Amino acid sequence: MKAIGVIPARFGATRFPGKPLEKILGKEMIVWVIEGAKTSKLLSEVIVATDDERIREVALKAGVRALMTESALPSGTDRIWAAAKNESADIILNIQGDEPLITGRVIDQLIEPMLKDPTLEMGTLSQVLTLEDLQNPNVVKVVVNSGGEALYFSRFPIPYSRVDAKHLGAIEGAAKHIGLYAYRKGFLEKFCIAPQAEIERAESLEQLRALHLGARIKVVPVQANLIGVDTPTDVARVEKFLAEKGK
Repeated sequence: MKAIGVIPARFGATRFPGKPLEKILGKEMIVWVIEGAKTSKLLSEVIVATDDERIREVALKAGVRALMTESALPSGTDRIWAAAKNESADIILNIQGDEPLITGRVIDQLIEPMLKDPTLEMGTLSQVLTLEDLQNPNVVKVVVNSGGEALYFSRFPIPYSRVDAKHLGAIEGAAKHIGLYAYRKGFLEKFCIAPQAEIERAESLEQLRALHLGARIKVVPVQANLIGVDTPTDVARVEKFLAEKGK
């Protein structure tokens, strides 16, 4: 089976316009993501899906194809599908353009179960959840079943609505969700055609549409130093981490 990675990179993000071109230690954030993705051993190709010629030029210089998509697309997932629908691929990865610390190893950990089990429609990642994460509405929590598949995603401190997690030795009832996704191509089309689900609108979480559609979503736990960039403050956090690491 062929897997490709698509990086959605819209210039006009509401909270952080021009984010893909923001410099991190002198190099555009989108380039950090491209270079990390290109170290994957299981991706056949990395493609950037953008709506801006400046981002396209930077991606081309970084050695990947860049496909132009409409600015008005409602989500990054729709941008992924617009770029990948005519590509020959079985598995399509949505590699977020604001994850400058992404590595090929993390990407491959997500692809592996999709290769082993062709009945999986979708996959994503998780990390250990801290008490601080549990109480933070900006951190998405995921609860999984005994097979490691998603039961529900939420911004609320699920499943600790009645038990005070502060008194637990470890938070094992949920994990911190990482927004990297693998889709079976046919399911990605189904997902983008389907209307928003009520649970998706209520939580403002796209992946709940997939659960509403009955998808099996494999949640792969990983140990990785990932810092998503949502605001300019996060850029400083990434630079501090890289400086300490000696990059």
